[in-house]
Amino acid sequence: MTAQTDTLLQALESCDMLIIDGLHAFNFALDEQDQLHVECMNGRTLERWRFTPAQMQAATFDKAANHWIISSDSGDHQLECVEATSGHDDEDDEHEDA
Repeated sequence: MTAQTDTLLQALESCDMLIIDGLHAFNFALDEQDQLHVECMNGRTLERWRFTPAQMQAATFDKAANHWIISSDSGDHQLECVEATSGHDDEDDEHEDA
């Protein structure tokens, strides 16, 4: 989970994964115009969202639910910034010791 920050942009800088409307998204990035692009698979469907800098600036943090509420042309979305965990590959350690 992520701690509350002053802006959504600050929260995005320190997270590895987003949960958007209940879907886990590892594929997200800011483009040259500072627009946030998010993609994830929902079953067989590729879901895509795009948020402008103004929409990110206007996002509000809901302390009780621990997520950001951000509005786009398609409506309101719940966005949670989280740090992903990854498994450790023990095989790499064995090769380094040899």
